[in-house]
Order: sequence, then C-alpha cells, then structure tokens
Amino acid sequence: MSQQFLKSQIAESFSRAAVSYDSVAQLQRDIGHELLSQLTQTSADVVLDLGCGTGYFAPLLTEQLKPRQLICLDMAQGMLQYARQHRSIANTLWLCGDAEKLPLADNSVNLIFSSLAIQWCEDLAALFSEVARVLKPGGRFIFSTLGPQTLYELRESWSVVDSFQHVNRFIDLDCLQASAERQLQPVSLRQANKVLLYDQLRELTAELKGIGAHNISAGRHSGLTGKARVIAFKQAYEQFRRPDGQLPASYQVFYGEYIHG
Repeated sequence: MSQQFLKSQIAESFSRAAVSYDSVAQLQRDIGHELLSQLTQTSADVVLDLGCGTGYFAPLLTEQLKPRQLICLDMAQGMLQYARQHRSIANTLWLCGDAEKLPLADNSVNLIFSSLAIQWCEDLAALFSEVARVLKPGGRFIFSTLGPQTLYELRESWSVVDSFQHVNRFIDLDCLQASAERQLQPVSLRQANKVLLYDQLRELTAELKGIGAHNISAGRHSGLTGKARVIAFKQAYEQFRRPDGQLPASYQVFYGEYIHG
C-alpha cells in the first residue's frame, strides 16, 4: 500500500469523525492541555497548530500566545470544515496540508504546537526537516505523540485470533529522538503512561471509531470480521479485566520540546 494512499485513508477517516470527535476525545484533550501547560512562552508572532483537528486548541493558543497569525493545519478536510464552523477566531488561517510537506515559507513560524498528530507521519525525517525549515531561528516545536505500547491490550487480544494487523503501529522513543535531533536542539523529551477504563469492550471500540483512530494501518485485515473471530477477540481481551471489574486501554504518550538553533 502506497504512503499516499494510506494518508488519504487517514484523512478520510478523520474527516468522517469530525462531528463525533469532540464528544469522545477526552483523552486527546487531556494530553493537549498537559502539553499546553508545559509552554512557558506568553507570546509568539506566528503560531502553527500542526494537526489541529476540530480546532479545539486554537482559542487556547490564541489566549496564551496572542499571535499576530495563527495557522491551523490538518490533512483532513472534514476536520477543517468543522473547525471553521465552530471556532470563530480572529487572525486564524485554516489550511489543509501534509506535515511532511508543509505549504509554508522558510523561516516563517515562531512556534509549532502539535498534539497527537505526528504519530500518523510515515517519514519522520521529512517531518522534522519540514519543521526545521519553517521555524525561525530560536523557534520552538512542542508536541505530544503516541508510542508503540499504545493499546497493547487490543493488539495482544487480536493476536490470539489471527496474524493481521488490527492496531496502528507507532514509533518508539529512540527513533523519535534520533529523527528530531538530526534537525533540532532538544529541550525535553519524556514519556507518560495513561490508562482509560471501560465497563465493556464495545465502549472502547466505539470511542476509537468516534475519534477516527480505529485501525487505518497498512497490513490490516480488509475483509469482514466474522462473528466467531469477534467472539474470540472479546474473550482474549477479558484476560486484562481488572479486579475492580473494568477493562483497561493503555496509552504510551511522548511529550517533546525542541528548538531550532
């Protein structure tokens, strides 16, 4: 499967989820708020929200940084349409584009904020090269992204059923760090683990579908999921049920801050 075809599938999946996203994206908001709390700057002339989704953080970035220009970029046209309709913010440009090929001029941005977006990038070298290209000297890139242990319970439960890929694969910390530091100077990079709890497995799968993040990776099973296989998957996931009766879903989160020297 070509990278371009996969990206179009990712964009389409998130576009379909635009209307439901905010109602089920509490984890995404929590991680974004935590990332925003690490930002010590109180002003920045040009700010890029890379992978802005529904535009939830646009007013918060505007309030904290008071930019002359806020650029909200996402590759999902449906997300941008929703954001334009629901976030009325002055001096904001809503832009459809690819993080690995940013439609922005060299040395044009003071700060890039990106929460839970760059995990969808296939080419980290291209991503960080583009980030370095558009950042002004001294500009900062702060981001959150997901690590490979994310939803390991889901992955292990499906592995009992078949050998297809049912859970998206994400980059490990060492690879992320190496790619970033070829282009940018490190300020901080840390890991945090978050666990969401559910009474029933269908609550988790419905939530993943609601945010558009159900499996869209290459190598996944493209046929119909038979009833017997679903039952086997659910039974396998039961091994993770906690003593308090709840089912966990784990997220490995990386928070990074880098500067363009």
